[in-house]
Amino acid sequence: MRLPGLLRREVANVFYKRGLWTSVGNANQASSIETKKVEEHDPKTTDAPGGNQLSKAEEQRARLRLKAEQAEAHRNLQKYQEETFSPYRFVYPEFLPDPNPELRNRIREKLERIDMLKRRANIDIPEFYVGSVLRISVSDPHSPDKSNTFVGICTERGGTGLRAFFVLRNHVDGQGVEILYEMYNPTIQSISVLKLEKRLDENLRYLRDAPPEYSTFPFDMAQESRNADALVPINPMKIKLKPKPWSCKWHLWELKGIEDISDQLEPWQLKKMETFMNINNTRHQHLDLMKIYRQTIPADEQTEIFGEVHEQLTNLTKVLRSQKRKRTFVRPQKSA
Repeated sequence: MRLPGLLRREVANVFYKRGLWTSVGNANQASSIETKKVEEHDPKTTDAPGGNQLSKAEEQRARLRLKAEQAEAHRNLQKYQEETFSPYRFVYPEFLPDPNPELRNRIREKLERIDMLKRRANIDIPEFYVGSVLRISVSDPHSPDKSNTFVGICTERGGTGLRAFFVLRNHVDGQGVEILYEMYNPTIQSISVLKLEKRLDENLRYLRDAPPEYSTFPFDMAQESRNADALVPINPMKIKLKPKPWSCKWHLWELKGIEDISDQLEPWQLKKMETFMNINNTRHQHLDLMKIYRQTIPADEQTEIFGEVHEQLTNLTKVLRSQKRKRTFVRPQKSA
């Protein structure tokens, strides 16, 4: 006995997801197994001269049961993918495209992801966040050593795809220095994380108006030892800004990582700040679902993107970790 074509394909898909066989094309085998189960448990099946035929009601119930099982399997798979790929949007934010629909191009985004994975196969781009201290080595043909090294705190990170960038800040010889690096620039030789941590704000540009000790790091700073599987710590430090004038109106930014600066503002500035918050409704931005939707990529699309690249990223991470654990043996040289 054979089931109708549509029902036979649904039965084959269900059995394939359950792992009963490796080929989806064995629809006849699936239909025969399912039909035997129905005949064994359903006494209403009748023998006819033309063969056993399921009634329309039984066929409809079987179809609905299979659709329910398929929907449940799809929900479980989607839930597993969301739980697996949820940390990826924080570790690899540059793989997510720009949320502005006017700047979207799916073909370009896919080609960029391929180039990004090829670049990551040649250089280790570790996990870091705004507030982490990094050491960057860049090739420079005009330098005596043919390379330049800079150490600084990451104050900003942005861009998508091959246009991803980050900014490092340090005080050198009493002068604040900020350098913008393109993450996938082929002139970058190495990226090392000396201190991995997060800050309370996503932008530390206010360090320009802070005392130098908050953004001064020696170039020979040692790398902190850290367990690779441990959670990234969040530094709750609050920075005290220098007296006015400032390079920006920081009182309108709603920053969490600075101390209270209301004592440095004039009464008219405080009133203007209150009006600004009421007009822009900054106190209730986290409740504006449409604004959040316009500024982020949907979860389904994030799962699809990271499902495409997660296997290669995982393999690259394992290879780079194993290479770091290896100790190179240097054969001693005989002294003259």
